[in-house]
Amino acid sequence: MVQPLIGITTHANDAPHRAELDRLRDQIINGVERAGGLPVLIPPGLSEPTLRGIFARVDGLLLSGGGDLAPSLYGADPSTLVDGIDSARDWTELTLVRWALDAAKPMFGICRGLQVLNVACGGTLYRDIGEYPQAQPHTFYPGYPFDLRAHPIEIAAESRLAQIVARATIEVNSLHHQACREIPAGVRIAARAPDGMVEAIEVPGHPLALAVQWHPEALPDLAETRALFGALIVASAPADALYSCEQKH
Repeated sequence: MVQPLIGITTHANDAPHRAELDRLRDQIINGVERAGGLPVLIPPGLSEPTLRGIFARVDGLLLSGGGDLAPSLYGADPSTLVDGIDSARDWTELTLVRWALDAAKPMFGICRGLQVLNVACGGTLYRDIGEYPQAQPHTFYPGYPFDLRAHPIEIAAESRLAQIVARATIEVNSLHHQACREIPAGVRIAARAPDGMVEAIEVPGHPLALAVQWHPEALPDLAETRALFGALIVASAPADALYSCEQKH
C-alpha cells in the first residue's frame, strides 16, 4: 500500500502548556508513522491559498488536541473558564474540517479535534464540564500521567467506532475540561462516558469522519489505539493503491 500523507494540525509556538502539547503531538506523529502513514504538520496562521494547497495534497487529516475554541464560534458568551484561545488555529481547523466534509476526505479528531468537528457541523460545547449537571471527574491533569485510564466508555453498537475497535466498552484516559453539548443533525454519538458525557462522534456516510474525546496517542500500545490510527491510514490510502494491495491477496 502506498503510504498516505496525513496532515496533522498543531498548536502555535506560544500556546499555553506547550511542553505537554509538544509531547502529545510527537506521540501522534509516532502513531501515524507506526500505522503506515506519512505525517505532515499543519501549523496555524497559514494563508487560505497555502492551506488549500496543503489540503489538496494530503490524503487524510488528524486534528490534534490543544486549547479551547472561542465561545463565539458556537454562540456562547465569553468565560474566564475558557483557556488557550487561538483564533488562527480555530480558523485553520474549522476550514479544514469543512473542506474535508465537502470533499469526503478522511479525518480523525482527538480531544479538541472532537470539539472542532462538532462545532464545524453546527454543534455547541460546554465551555467547562462544570456546566454539565451530572459531570464526574474528567480533567485528570495536571498531576496524573497521561496514560492513566480514568474511566470506561460505552460504544454505540452500530457505530463506525465499534467496527474499528471491535469492543463494546474500553477504558480511556481523560485530559479535557470541555465537552460536546448539542450534537447537530447529521452527526452521530458513537460513545459516552458513565455520566453520559459524549466521548466520540462520527459523521455517517463519510469515508471517515470520527473524533474521540480521549487521547489515544498517549496509550500507544493498546489494540484500540492501533486500530484507530490504522483506520485513518486505510481510509486515507489512495484508491489505486488499495486496489493493487487487494489484487496481490
